[in-house]
Amino acid sequence: MLFNSVEFVIFFIVVATAIVIIKHRKFQHFFLLGSGYFFFYISSNYLISLLIFSTILDYFLGKEIYNAKTKTRKKILLILSLSGNLGLLGFFKYSDFAILQFNAFGSNFNLVNDIPLLNLALPIGISFYTFQTLSYTIDIYRGELEPSKKFREFALFVSFFPQLVAGPIVRAKHFLPQLRQKMDNNQGIFKIKLIKIEKSNLKLGITMMLIGFLKKMFFADNIAPFVNEVFFNTTNSPSYEIWLGTIAFGIQIYGDFSGYSDIAIGAALILGFKIPRNFNKPYFATSPSDFWKRWHISLSSWLKDYLYIPLGGNKISRFRTYQNLLIVMVLGGLWHGASINFIIWGGLHGVYLAIHKIIKNTCPQLTENSFFKTKIGKIFSILVTQYFVFLAWIPFRVHETDQMWYAMNKFVFFDFQLNGLLEFLMVHKFVMLIIMMFGVLHFISYIKPDIIFRLSNLRLYNWTIFATIVIILVIFFYNGNSEDFIYFRF
Repeated sequence: MLFNSVEFVIFFIVVATAIVIIKHRKFQHFFLLGSGYFFFYISSNYLISLLIFSTILDYFLGKEIYNAKTKTRKKILLILSLSGNLGLLGFFKYSDFAILQFNAFGSNFNLVNDIPLLNLALPIGISFYTFQTLSYTIDIYRGELEPSKKFREFALFVSFFPQLVAGPIVRAKHFLPQLRQKMDNNQGIFKIKLIKIEKSNLKLGITMMLIGFLKKMFFADNIAPFVNEVFFNTTNSPSYEIWLGTIAFGIQIYGDFSGYSDIAIGAALILGFKIPRNFNKPYFATSPSDFWKRWHISLSSWLKDYLYIPLGGNKISRFRTYQNLLIVMVLGGLWHGASINFIIWGGLHGVYLAIHKIIKNTCPQLTENSFFKTKIGKIFSILVTQYFVFLAWIPFRVHETDQMWYAMNKFVFFDFQLNGLLEFLMVHKFVMLIIMMFGVLHFISYIKPDIIFRLSNLRLYNWTIFATIVIILVIFFYNGNSEDFIYFRF
C-alpha cells in the first residue's frame, strides 16, 4: 500500500478515527499493531512472516540478554540476534549478488557450470526493520535499555506502519517510552493515559504530510521521466545532458525519500507519536560530514553508533579512522542494494569523509580560516560539497558500469559541446521550471528552518488556503498511477 495512493489515505483516516473512538490504551495498541500487520501484508503478502520472525526472535533474545548472568552468555545471545537478523537480510537481499560474483570468479578458472540464481523476492522494508530490531538487542546488551515487558509493545515498535517500510529508522529507546509514559512534542500536548489526537498535532501532522505529498507527487514523480530519459543510455550524451540529468536525479531522490519521511513523521504525529526527522536541508551541507548529518539522518546515526564507534571511531590511529570511514560507507552503500554501483557510491562518500578528516587533521588552520565563516566562504563550501555529492549520485542511479564511467567522466570533464542545448531546454521546459521551483523552495526552507511550524500555525482560514493549493497541485499533476518510492527497493 503506497502512501501516495487513495487506498492509503482511506486507510489512514480509518485508523485515526478508530484511535479517537477507542478509549483504552491497551486496545489502541492492539488496533495499531493489527493495522501495521494489515498494512505490511497488503504490501508483502506472505513475507510478513519474516517481520514476525524478527519480532519474536529479538523480543525473547532481548529478555535473555538482559537476564544473562555472564558477559559470555550475553555475547552468545547477541550473536544469535545478529546472525538471525543479518542472516535473513543477507539471504533474501544478497544471495543472487553473491552467486553472480562467485560465477564471475569461477569463469576465470574456466568453470563450466554456473550456480543458478535463486531469484528471491526482496521483502519490502527488510533493511529498515532489521536495523530497528538490532538496535533493540544491542542497546540491551550495552545496558542502555531495559527489555519491553509486553510483547505487544515491542511488536508495535517493530510494525508501526508509518515508518515500517522506508524509515526513518526508529530506536526502541526512543519509541517504547512513548507507549507508556507522558510524551513531549515540544508543545506539551500528549496525555498520559491515552494515545490522543490533539488539534495542534493534527494540524502540524497534516501540514507535514501535505509537504511530503508535494515533494513526492509534484516534484519527484514529474522529474522522474526526464531522469529516466537522460540515463536510459548515456553513451554519446553531451555534458550538459549529464549535468542536468544528475541535478534532476538529486532533486528526484530527495523529493521522493524526504517526501516519504515527511508523510511518515506527520502520520505518526497525528497518531500521537514522535519519530525523528530524517532530512535537514542536505543540499546546503558545507562538508561531507555535514551532508551526512543532514541526509538520511536515522541511517547515518545508526551506522555511527552501531558500526563506526564499535570499530574504534576516531579514538584510534588516524589511518584506522580513515579506514573505518571507508568501511562504514561501503557497507552503507551495500545496505542500499546488492550491486556494484551502490558499493561505488558508498566508497565515494567514504573517500570524501576520509579526505575531509585528513584536511581537518593535517591543516586545521585551513578549515578554521575566517574565510569559511563569511557568506562567500560558506557559499564556496556548499558548492564544492554539492559538486561531489551530485557526482556520487551518478553511480547511485546508473547501474551499467560502462555508462556509469562515461557519465561521471562527462560530469567531471565538461566538454562544452553546447549544440542543441537551447532546444533541449525548450523540450523539457516544464522539468526545468520544476527544478528552479525546487531550488527556490529549498532555499526558503534553509533561511526559514521553522517554515513547516509557521505554516501549521497559520490561522485556520489561511492554513486552509495553503492546504487547498497543495492538494490542487498534487491532484492536478497526478497521472493516476501511484509511483513506487525509490527506497522501497532497499
